[in-house]
Amino acid sequence: MSFKDAVVYQIYPRSFRDSTGDGVGDLRGIVEKVPYIASLGVAYVWLNPFFPSPGKDNGYDVSDYCAIDPDMGTLEDFDDLVSALEAHGVGVMLDMVLNHTSTEHEWFQRALAGEQRYRDYFYIRPPKADGSLPTNWVSKFGGSAWAPFGPVDEDGRPLSGEYYLHLFDPGQADLDWHNPEVRARAAEVVNFWRARGVQAFRFDVVNLIGKTEPLQDAPVGVDDRPTYTDGPLVHTYLRELNEASFGQDPDSVTVGEMSSTSIGACVEYTRPENHELSMVFNFHHLKVDYADGRKWTLMEPDILALKRLLNDWSLGLQAGGGWNALFWNNHDQPRALDRFGDADRFRYESATMLAAAIHLMRGTPYVYMGEEIGMSDPGYTTIDDYVDVEARNAFAELVDAGHDEEEAFRIVHSKARDNSRTPMQWDSSAGSGFTDGTPWLQPTNQAEVNVAHEETAGRILPFYKRLISLRKSTPVISEGDYEPYAPDHPDVLAYIRRHEGRRLLVICSFRGHETEIDVPEDFLDGEVFVSNYPARPLRPRLSLSPYETLALLV
Repeated sequence: MSFKDAVVYQIYPRSFRDSTGDGVGDLRGIVEKVPYIASLGVAYVWLNPFFPSPGKDNGYDVSDYCAIDPDMGTLEDFDDLVSALEAHGVGVMLDMVLNHTSTEHEWFQRALAGEQRYRDYFYIRPPKADGSLPTNWVSKFGGSAWAPFGPVDEDGRPLSGEYYLHLFDPGQADLDWHNPEVRARAAEVVNFWRARGVQAFRFDVVNLIGKTEPLQDAPVGVDDRPTYTDGPLVHTYLRELNEASFGQDPDSVTVGEMSSTSIGACVEYTRPENHELSMVFNFHHLKVDYADGRKWTLMEPDILALKRLLNDWSLGLQAGGGWNALFWNNHDQPRALDRFGDADRFRYESATMLAAAIHLMRGTPYVYMGEEIGMSDPGYTTIDDYVDVEARNAFAELVDAGHDEEEAFRIVHSKARDNSRTPMQWDSSAGSGFTDGTPWLQPTNQAEVNVAHEETAGRILPFYKRLISLRKSTPVISEGDYEPYAPDHPDVLAYIRRHEGRRLLVICSFRGHETEIDVPEDFLDGEVFVSNYPARPLRPRLSLSPYETLALLV
């Protein structure tokens, strides 16, 4: 099977299924739910990190790449999961966090102890001659990207006289990929998991591994991200990693999470002849509800901007022979159903429209757990309901900036990462079938939205299963060219897929009111291939119902 006709199911292990009653999901819980996963028809399961971690960044601060967090289970549990999924023809995709490692990792601890070999694993630098930090880079989590290396004096200056680079949390020290030994150790990590039956990998912020030496300040007043992002060495290092590890598996599938990237760079990362990655994630389309580019704001999504981004990326990667990963949801995003749909009045219609919009596109779709049953943001009412430190900090900063607490909470509630991390809703019980204990994060609407209901009388889950099946059986979806249709329509995303004489017109209304669109004459006699409303006669000027999706095949 090609990754072009595959669909990937993402699981946040902490919130999928708790097998022990401690309120936290684990690997054995996922094993219990393998039959459900297999019933979806997906080809791979992407698991967020389950490695030992201090938890400074949701497990993306790894302290041991080749072990399992005891709260998540054991290596034997992992082997059982791989075997159980493999018995159903489903592969495992692991999250590799190789741009940085936890400061509690043995490598960093040995660097702190003075071992030169391990100091060379990291960016450890003295201040500039004037005493200022090595560069003016800003951490993606706020503040400087440099922290004192080791103990500090009463003024907060490092006694060692040195600083280390952390583009993310201070607990995540950037690895120096210029060091050949670092690159070799990264390949060893991938090969450790390959030996346990894993042939698919997701590489976290991997376009940051090729920082240009010597490290340079960003111009004053200019975004510093281009200074260290998408450097030419990223391609060199990815090719080397490919050759030394996953590229040895003819059926390997890889996806790179790309931070602040460009279409041109992603074409090069994913062109098959470059032997780097299978596909890429980008996040530009999920920022169309950021007022002035700022996350913690309230703004209706700019649908024309959304369309432009989806079309530009589809066309750009197509023209260059690259490949895209398609998604609305993940563990770091609020639920798309609330952002781009209407979970209260049109849950079924908007959930299925959003599904069709990306599952019929050129690229590989990703489904985030719960999306397939119409899960939405939790009905939280106070900041105390949230666990994530980012949400709590944002609330405090908004209040400090002059917002009243009610408005600050509305803003945080619209964008918080915990919105997608609430437990999977298996049934209507108090613990949502996720746990027999107290869940680490509370579900709120499991009485109305849960797997048990969807499997017996629901409409969203069957719709997802059909889309997943169609991608495997319909080459115009998995292989076809992409052409935008009605790109200036303010309400509707539409496109045409073409393959060997077959054409598929996909129409998706992003509005909760009726709107109209012209249908090309040659599609009026086509087959209604996908629809989330009852059949009715096709006309040249078609009136679309709220969040309607329609795909016509000729």
